[in-house]
This record gives sequence, structure tokens and C-alpha cells, in this order.
Amino acid sequence: MDLMNLSGDELWRWLRGTRWKPPKAATATQKRADTYVFALEQAEQMFRAAATVGPATQPLLIFYGLSQAGRAIMAAAPVNGEQWMLAGHGISQDHKTFDGPLADIAVTTHKPGNRGSFVRLSEALDSPIWVDAAIPLGDLWDCLPENRTSPLSGITQDRRTPLYVEDRDLHSDPHDLASVSVGPFPPWVAAGGSTEPLKKYMASFPGAEGFDHPWRGTWDQPEPDFAMHFDGWAEVTMHWQVPAGSDGSLADRLAVVHGMTRPYGGARYLMPVVGGNAKGMHPLMVWWAVLHTLSMLARYQPAEWSQHIDVDRSQHAVPLESLLQKAISTLPCVIAYILDELSGGELTSR
Repeated sequence: MDLMNLSGDELWRWLRGTRWKPPKAATATQKRADTYVFALEQAEQMFRAAATVGPATQPLLIFYGLSQAGRAIMAAAPVNGEQWMLAGHGISQDHKTFDGPLADIAVTTHKPGNRGSFVRLSEALDSPIWVDAAIPLGDLWDCLPENRTSPLSGITQDRRTPLYVEDRDLHSDPHDLASVSVGPFPPWVAAGGSTEPLKKYMASFPGAEGFDHPWRGTWDQPEPDFAMHFDGWAEVTMHWQVPAGSDGSLADRLAVVHGMTRPYGGARYLMPVVGGNAKGMHPLMVWWAVLHTLSMLARYQPAEWSQHIDVDRSQHAVPLESLLQKAISTLPCVIAYILDELSGGELTSR
């Protein structure tokens, strides 16, 4: 079954359909199976409730729906003993920063090995956590592809957003290069006039080093051959060498691309690093960090939250409304993909 072809309602029905026979890992104990089943029920009810209210309370319902889905994910994860059990959020904010700009809210995580939901899910999904220094909400916000054109702070050359990688570009014939379209890159990269802006931008995407690309211009002044989009952003074909000893098969080239990207919505993305992290975050954990922050702001600072969502007073009101709506429609697909991936494809093969 192709989950990408399912609507939001269909995805929830598909998720409900997994409950009669939970993934193998979730059946290790009765408590684990019960957690998988009822946590998914709670998640669905909260997401459906979120669709009936406005942005004043949506962050609370969406985040706690995601939190319960996280418990189902951990119950289905191939971990031993009680590692699937969660206690607490595992992520927090400096509440003093709630009074300042939305982009500057400081977000930190708990230490590795903590039982908090954010920590254990991050470990299960090979996603980084950070302890020593807080990461601003604006940087986390930018790690969601949906927010490419709606930053919480000004657009500068330090801003990074995910890069979509079109792995369907890979042809079936053997080749020693994995060649795919990558983008969108911001206008300052595409209009840079040399390869230096592209190199500067790509330095924030660990694992994607060593790329080459088509050139244009003269021998003494070459520049990447970008294909421009109508909004000024651009894409470019990138080539990565397959490992030594590989025969360049499609499977080998897909492995190169998948090894440096994250799955999201049936596509693959290069995820930028934030803070002092050594790798990009899993998209689910980006959603988790952003929604947890918004839910804490709405819950504990209702006056400030009311100002942020006031379309007559806040430049962020419409982007916030849009993101919350996208969370309701996007996250069921993300949850379904992760559950199927953790089960080794068991769920979609039924």
C-alpha cells in the first residue's frame, strides 16, 4: 500500500486498522500492546478535535496528540526491556524568553539516556539532541519544509531550510554517479555568480559533502547551472560518487542518496544542522520541538500567545495558522511511515 495516496481520514483509518494486530515489537508484553492500541486512539481523537477548533487551542491538542502517537511509536520500536516506556517530555524552554520575539524562544533537550519522550524518540530515529546550548525556535521552525517562505525572523544568508532530493531522477542503468535534482536554494545562492555561495550553503548539510554539479559560464568564471523557479529560488543537479567496489546499480545509488537524507511525506530531504548538532534532525522531531514550544506558549503564556495569533497585530499570525493546519494534515502520514519503517514494512505488506 502506498501511504502517500491516502488522505488524512484514510490515514487514520489505516492506522486504526493496525490495532487489531500491532507490529511484532509491540506484542512483546500485554502492556506494550495495550499502549500501542490506546495511545493511537488518543492521538486520533486529539488530532480530530484539533481540526474543529482555532489556533487559540490547536497547539495543545496537536502536540498532545503527537505525544500519544510517540508512545505508540516507541511501543512498536525494536527496543528491548523497558526502553519503550516514556516519562516526561524530555524537552523544555527557557520561560524567560517567552516574553521576547517568537523566533528567540530558547529550546533545550534533556540528557542522553533520559526517559523523556523527545530523548527516547530521537534515539530511536537517530536524531540529535542538544544539552549544552539552547536552540532558538526560529532555527527549528526553518527546519520544516513548510516554512521555507515564512521565517520567524529576517531572511539572512545564515538561514537554512531543508533541501528536497528527487531520488526518482535515478535511472535504472548502472552508473558510478548518483545524480539527482536538489533544491530549492535561496536566491542569494543561485545568484552568487560562483560556486562559493553553494559551498557555503551546503556546509550546513553534513553527509552531503563531495558533490559535483553541472557548470555554466566561462572556464575562468564558472558557476553552478541552476534552474530558476518563479519565486527566485532554484534547484541544481548534484552528483555523488558511489562507493568503491560498487557496481553502480540503482540500489547502490539509492543507498547513497538515502544515506544522507531523511524521509518525509513520501519524499527525501537533506536536513540542515541547527545549533551545535553534528547531523540534521528527523522531521518528526522538528515537528515535536516546534509544537511542544507552541503548546507551552499557548498553555502558560496565553496573553502572549493571543498576540502572536492576532492577524491584525502580528506578522506571524497567518504563518502560525497555516503551520497548525498543515500539522493536522501532515503528521498522520509521518506517523504512519515511521510505524511501518520501524516494523520493517510489516504493516503495509499485510
